[in-house]
Amino acid sequence: MIVNKNKKKERRIEIDLTGPQGNAFAILGCARDLAKTTGKNFDDIRKRMTSGDYENLLKVFEKEFGNYLIMYR
Repeated sequence: MIVNKNKKKERRIEIDLTGPQGNAFAILGCARDLAKTTGKNFDDIRKRMTSGDYENLLKVFEKEFGNYLIMYR
């Protein structure tokens, strides 16, 4: 099936925070990949993500990449 790319559905990364994807290291890896894809500075983002607790990590992650993902608790 050929579809006009203007009608392409938005796809977001889905992360289940209660499973292995919710591990802080997995989230940092996802952030690294998204930063590379979007051209953002991962070192700066990583420093802010790791400057606090797990909730801070999620807050910074969502602030930087919330347009690209959905997180479930």
